[in-house]
Amino acid sequence: MRDLHVNVNSSGDKSVDGWELLLKKTAPNALYNSGARYDAPKCDEDTRVEVTHEIMEWIEDRDAPQRLLCMTGAAGSGKSCLQQTAAETCGRSDFLAASFFLSAEDPTRNTVNPVIPTIAYQLGRRDERLKWLIKTAIEKDSLIFTHSLEAQTTALIVEPFEYMRDRGTDLRSLPYAILIDGLDECKDEDRQAELLTATRQCLLAEDLPFRIFIASRPEWAIRTALEPGGHLHEMAYHIQLSNDYDASADMHRFLRRRFAAIGLRIRDSKWFSEGDIETLVRAASGQFVYIATIYKYISERRASPAQRLEIILTWTPREGQATRPFEALDKLYTNVLLTAKNAYEAVDSHHGRDFLLLFRTQHVGSSGFDLDNGFGFHGSADALSALLCLEAGAEETLISDLRSLVTLETDPDGNSNLHLYHKSFSDFLEESSRAKNLFVPESRVYMHLTECLMQHILQYPFKSDSMPARWDQLPFPAVHRCFLKKAIEFLPPFLNKVSATIDDKVVDLTQNGGWQKIDSMLPLLYPDTNLVFWISTLRRFNDHLKDRKPDTAAVISVFVEKWKKRDYGKTNMN
Repeated sequence: MRDLHVNVNSSGDKSVDGWELLLKKTAPNALYNSGARYDAPKCDEDTRVEVTHEIMEWIEDRDAPQRLLCMTGAAGSGKSCLQQTAAETCGRSDFLAASFFLSAEDPTRNTVNPVIPTIAYQLGRRDERLKWLIKTAIEKDSLIFTHSLEAQTTALIVEPFEYMRDRGTDLRSLPYAILIDGLDECKDEDRQAELLTATRQCLLAEDLPFRIFIASRPEWAIRTALEPGGHLHEMAYHIQLSNDYDASADMHRFLRRRFAAIGLRIRDSKWFSEGDIETLVRAASGQFVYIATIYKYISERRASPAQRLEIILTWTPREGQATRPFEALDKLYTNVLLTAKNAYEAVDSHHGRDFLLLFRTQHVGSSGFDLDNGFGFHGSADALSALLCLEAGAEETLISDLRSLVTLETDPDGNSNLHLYHKSFSDFLEESSRAKNLFVPESRVYMHLTECLMQHILQYPFKSDSMPARWDQLPFPAVHRCFLKKAIEFLPPFLNKVSATIDDKVVDLTQNGGWQKIDSMLPLLYPDTNLVFWISTLRRFNDHLKDRKPDTAAVISVFVEKWKKRDYGKTNMN
């Protein structure tokens, strides 16, 4: 290693005080004990015991080969509480070297720019020799903070530590735990990835003493780094909160203790029941932020806890309603959705796509579309992508920045299905009073999907005089035949669902020969099937269409009568 130039007068900028310049680049609000984070959430006594023990055991085991701990988990799963608890424990034990808590809502700590300066400040504050070396490095290059994170880390942390080691200092005698919370809260995902790379390349060098604990939602930067083949996969100890830990018992204890304290304050120990707690824990779906949010609402000193508990247990949204018990939770969901929307729609190949509409369609489809006349349609995520006329695998890209709230699960048949971690997120999506500008009504979902079904029918060229004898002989890939079949099968019930709002698109379908194409394909698609429900459902839509678009309805009527006369349409036709 090259020797540090420690003679400020001979090699540095005489007009610069390096330590003062460092202080200007730090983010005081990011410290674990910052006044800006007063009463920061942390784990209650005897809650999250298992995972807290695992974290602290890892931090204290300085001989363990993996010196990087990455904890990922869904939004609201308690990552920041666990980080805060770990930081306070490390601080009391005097081995906390540095902490940095990112926050998307605080402009002083929502980028990676202050991370390295703030860590360097904390390291120097604990040791006068390090402080002097860091100060000298800055005075040598007062533009160091404009350099890459790797260059900053090398100059402000790695080289000062190596300088001390080379002069006989036992680095293991220094505080060693570095905690970084909320990597996903950083604005730019490329900068998130840069911080992870700098951590790996610099802070985890073999001759440095650090053990580093990073917590984040499972968004792109950390998710790809930890995946097989990712640059952190082999070297990181990975805790996945959503998969590995059931926090229900902890939530019970948290609410029971906090509600009992309220009972002492209001002199009524029976103001809540065990059944109330059970209901709240079930509603949380493993989401600690839900429990913290409703507790904060219920415990407001100027309100009746019993009345507010009743509001939570029976709450349904109403237009103009002033009560907002889930305001903090809604803010969380809004921030995550907006970030995902902006990132998705910024991709040039997604030009013209409506992220919120596409995601809401997947959300509605995950629980099944509500269609009339005996039709049921539960769309897997990959099938819906195809029906929405999107590329294969589009569902993966769609939720790429929503991994903290949703996931895709593969069923035994190999189909990919959307799964929401938290019921409260589904409630948010379904309630305009909560989602506000992000709300997409189901009517838009049904309208858009109906348009896509008609597009499927129109986009394939047919020559009615040269149709094959069987459906599987149509000159299209099997997957295209599959979704064309679904488009024909579900078009009538979807038309009934959207009714008059789709009239102009039905006119286009009719004028472009869509019904002729369906007529050519029905004998291949359903040679022996009774289509009485399918035909009656289409006729019901057409009966309403006659008053609005009589010419188009007349064309459809010709086909309906034709299909009624075929064997598969005779039986039980009203």
